[in-house]
Amino acid sequence: MQYLSLLSRGIMTALLYIYLTIWCCTIIIPSCYITTAFVLPTTTTHYVSASIANNNDASSRKLKLRSPFTSLSSTTTTSTTDDDTSTTSTSSTYKYANYNKPIVLIGLSSTPKNNELQSLALSLSTSLVGNNSKLMSDILDKLERSQAGGLLNDDDDDDSGSGASSDKQTSKKDHQQQVSGISLSAIGLDNEGPFVLDSSLIRELISQQTLTLTSGVIVLDFNHEAFNTNSKEYEVDLIRAMGSIAKILYEEDGLLCVYVNIDSTDMSNDVQERKKSIENEILIPFSDYEICLKDEGIVTATESNSNEQQKGVMNWSDIQWELFRITSRALLSSPTVGQTSNPSSNNNADILMGLNTFFLSLSFPHVKESTPYIERMCADVDSMEYRVDLLDVAKDYLSGGDDDDSDDEGGEVCKSSKENARFDILYQQQQLRALCRPYAQRAPSLPVAGGSGIIDDALPIVYTVRTANQAGTWPDDEEGIKAMFDLLELGLRSGVEVLDIESAWDAKLTDKLLAKAQSRYTSLILGSHHVVGTQVSMDEAIELYRQCRMKNRAHGAKVVLSITSNDNDEDQLAYKAAIEASKLDTPEIPNIGLILGEMGSYSRILNERFTPVTHESLPSVAAPGQLTAAEIMAGRMLTGLIPTQRYAILGHNIAYSVSPQMQGSAFVAVKLPHTYTRADVETVEEFIEGPIWNDDNFGGCSVTIPHKQNIIPHLDVLTDAAKEIGSVNTVIVKKDKFGTRVLIGENTDWRGIYNPLQRRLGDDIADDKKKDTDATTQYALILGGGGTARAAAYAASKLGLERIYFNRTPEKAQDLANEFGGVVASNLWQCTESEDSLGSILNQNNGNVKVVISTLPAGAEFELPEWMLEVTKLPVVFDVNYKPYNTKLLLQATSQGCDVVRGSEMLWEQGVGQFELWTGRTAPYGVMKKVVLENCLPKEEDK
Repeated sequence: MQYLSLLSRGIMTALLYIYLTIWCCTIIIPSCYITTAFVLPTTTTHYVSASIANNNDASSRKLKLRSPFTSLSSTTTTSTTDDDTSTTSTSSTYKYANYNKPIVLIGLSSTPKNNELQSLALSLSTSLVGNNSKLMSDILDKLERSQAGGLLNDDDDDDSGSGASSDKQTSKKDHQQQVSGISLSAIGLDNEGPFVLDSSLIRELISQQTLTLTSGVIVLDFNHEAFNTNSKEYEVDLIRAMGSIAKILYEEDGLLCVYVNIDSTDMSNDVQERKKSIENEILIPFSDYEICLKDEGIVTATESNSNEQQKGVMNWSDIQWELFRITSRALLSSPTVGQTSNPSSNNNADILMGLNTFFLSLSFPHVKESTPYIERMCADVDSMEYRVDLLDVAKDYLSGGDDDDSDDEGGEVCKSSKENARFDILYQQQQLRALCRPYAQRAPSLPVAGGSGIIDDALPIVYTVRTANQAGTWPDDEEGIKAMFDLLELGLRSGVEVLDIESAWDAKLTDKLLAKAQSRYTSLILGSHHVVGTQVSMDEAIELYRQCRMKNRAHGAKVVLSITSNDNDEDQLAYKAAIEASKLDTPEIPNIGLILGEMGSYSRILNERFTPVTHESLPSVAAPGQLTAAEIMAGRMLTGLIPTQRYAILGHNIAYSVSPQMQGSAFVAVKLPHTYTRADVETVEEFIEGPIWNDDNFGGCSVTIPHKQNIIPHLDVLTDAAKEIGSVNTVIVKKDKFGTRVLIGENTDWRGIYNPLQRRLGDDIADDKKKDTDATTQYALILGGGGTARAAAYAASKLGLERIYFNRTPEKAQDLANEFGGVVASNLWQCTESEDSLGSILNQNNGNVKVVISTLPAGAEFELPEWMLEVTKLPVVFDVNYKPYNTKLLLQATSQGCDVVRGSEMLWEQGVGQFELWTGRTAPYGVMKKVVLENCLPKEEDK
């Protein structure tokens, strides 16, 4: 083949190299720049590597080690002093907002052969495109065209001495549809020695949108084979060169960098020393997030599975999942203090720290000791508190330890140095996540980075380092407080959902940590204060809540008080102070109020939000007076704090509805005592006059066809969305300050459309238009003219898409255009002779259809004209019908390679919105999704 003959003619010095992972023979050509993973239906994997020639002068695009390098130490400022801010922005603007650049993995593989960083890069790249091999093939084509002119398409034979004959090669064309991941290495090795990538090339490719979030993962592996196949004299210069690349990518180009911290046990002595020398100079300062590995990347799946439970360690899939989770967490919207319901945000303290939510305070000296209790604990709580100060390894972190290793009770090696203690603190948190995953039924949704999916098995973690002064064990002297803030920053680097920060300590250290949290992380901040041993006044308690707001930078405030007696209901002090404090400052944030000790048990029943609990299965409680979630819920029901509320779906001919199963299962999952039934009536008036609507415990209802407009006159308030859409699918019941019932009309149908599309299209369509040199107009084609079409038009406008409407009744389509903006297509023809045909509208406005949203009945058996599916950029096709699971439109779209959204996804998305509006807490996303799919997926006999 021509690319092999080119190699024999000296193209070994090219900048870009590609691994093509295919199911065939192995041909190895040293080093790589671009690595692509291919997945074909067979049982073994092999690598075929091929070099790609650069159209530019190769020698000018890479840094050869024979040239002098600027000393890294002269250009790099590390985070070693209190006043260092070189890698910390003090701006409140979130660094990774609307991020569309490559992700960088930095670290050292245990050996070049094991190559864990590249394996993780390929896995992450695959996940970022939702396992869409067609999309990845298109991305690979774009990369090749920009750098190599389609070199892999040529068929010339070659005898390059690569160890296999060319007829064993599989052409790129044959496997184009099977590409699943791309990794890009910043270091290489050719016949002249090692080299590193010129960082200006990455910047150039990013500015051209050739390199984006989904076009590959960049790897900076400081144990690449280039370090080991040349004399020692190159190592220092190579480290400096790689360090300079890391600094530029992180500080100047603003790339999201993740330090892959691999345990050094299996590394050679030289590599261990290399890691030790650069960790605090390069690996930590030039990354924002960090994951830890032991031997998960080198043990076989059989070994891992057979020993996993016995050793209490993770397997490779857990590591891949953690990397995916942490990058998805990093690319969430930055949390807003005081934010309430927002359909585009999955990072909301008002919901995560919502009503009747609980976090379990773990008190084990090692996380693995919680293994026997995890399943039962996860069934009752919404988050786990990771108490770093209670871990045995925390003592090693404080002492600094020695370099000797000793066996702990579980047979694992106890790492006593401060660096290894730091590693273990991160690693044990990952273990906790892995233990919880199979049982995380109450976990909220986490949109995946760059893709269309949802992570629904990441149980949130509250990361806490509690000082001795605040009812914990961490030393509160000057040295201890400084170490505490270092560990809190480590919590940010691990991508925790909630970071507990005590509000009483050094203002400078607190401000520095909060500034970094605001500019680089998405963790919710829980400001806290504990008063131990003395009783404060009401005014003092209120001021403590205000202190815990941390100058409006905390998303929640937690105050825990002590009382000396309970003669005058002092156990209500924290509860009452929380209410009064919430009236004094805006925006309002969740206030958590508790009383320490046995006398404070009732305060845990009174506290409405995010209550710390123990569990009946545990051998001991984390603090005196703690109750279980079951005890607290029972107490709230007995005292009337949680009445049994009645919910229903209002409609006609709704025996098919899945909502009762979906909402009922969600109530059961979070242990709420509510009921949800069908209200199948011909007229709204029948429901209004019936027992459910008039029950004092009526909590609200879902509304479906044909009552979405007719319910409006019976409501007191409409939300902005319900007003603009002109229909209501959700009724919420609230009480005003006088206890009078207020009926609120909301529409979550648009959220059911918006959320799946937003995940697939990204946050900023308008920004895409600016970057499009052809100034293409992005359209949503909306089919139908009823209430759901109105919700679709509203959702499309929120996504920044222009609207085209098509309906068999043109007057209804025109009504939509008049109210929501847009134009009406009289037909879907491609021809431009008719001014109002779809083809003509697109032609006149240099437009393309980004999304098709069909609200037509499934029985219409509608299909798109073929020309719409023969374009370069296929539309996302959304069919709001959830039965049948595969409509004729969806079958057509999937057969042509379109990304599709089914009505089942809309159903659980809008249902999640309803649940959270009714309950004021996170919905058990995975439970609701599972119920919908169980009821919507075609049965075996229907396939």
